[in-house]
Amino acid sequence: MEWLERLNSAMDYIEEHLTENIRYDEAARIACCSTFHFQRMFSYIAGVPLSEYIRRRRMTMAAFMLQQSDVKVIDLAMQFGYDSPTAFNRAFQSVHNVPPSAARETGVPLNSYPPISFHISIKGDAKMDYRIEKKDAFRIIGLKTPLSKDVEKNFQDVPLFWQKVAQSGAMPKLMALADGEPKGILGVCSCMGDETWEYYISVISNLPAECDGLPGLSEYTVPACTWAVFPGKGAMPEAIQELEKRIVTEWLPSSGYEYANAPDIEVYLNADMQNSLFEVWLPIIKKA
Repeated sequence: MEWLERLNSAMDYIEEHLTENIRYDEAARIACCSTFHFQRMFSYIAGVPLSEYIRRRRMTMAAFMLQQSDVKVIDLAMQFGYDSPTAFNRAFQSVHNVPPSAARETGVPLNSYPPISFHISIKGDAKMDYRIEKKDAFRIIGLKTPLSKDVEKNFQDVPLFWQKVAQSGAMPKLMALADGEPKGILGVCSCMGDETWEYYISVISNLPAECDGLPGLSEYTVPACTWAVFPGKGAMPEAIQELEKRIVTEWLPSSGYEYANAPDIEVYLNADMQNSLFEVWLPIIKKA
């Protein structure tokens, strides 16, 4: 499948540049998706963050080089892009559980992580409900926070942002401003291209971005797009994370669609975190 071929070509790019600067945006370009979508897709499919995979591959290569040559640790640190031998030592020990100086000793156990390649896996044991919707551009208003270009960090920061907003009492005030469909609290990732990545806790509304007792509201226009919409329910955040993983690993590869250059959207339809009703809106475009 072309989708898998592009993903594996991106992995080839990473493998060929392990001793150079690996540009996530270039890997994403090869995979024909945004940098944000590429990182998240990789994490879901591979089961490990992209940054961790790269560190494991680099430290696997570093161990081979230490065993097969007289290269100095300080030279290896520079070769693999570390600012100091200390930082390199820390990365090496996180993978091998021994310092680089011990890697040349006979009998020292080391860990080897081979390159990843992706293949089709046939599942289909559980159905997935979805619908396709075309929607014109729409405006949201809400509270926003900057996102890191490291998607894994956002997996930690975004739940904390939700907690902060919920504890502030802002949710009911936001809902009072909603005047469009879907009528719920939206989590919107505006993470396209090289622009500033931001996350909005928001509602669809044409009202002014002003509210008594709710300062600091921002507005954003979500571009017109086609969306694959997946309903879900369960305890948060595990339920929505599991659904998003299934969408990327089971539905998307065989759907005839690929990621479109538009935000990812989560729609929360009730306030019960243990029995949450929600939808995942995936921006899609038909494969060429």
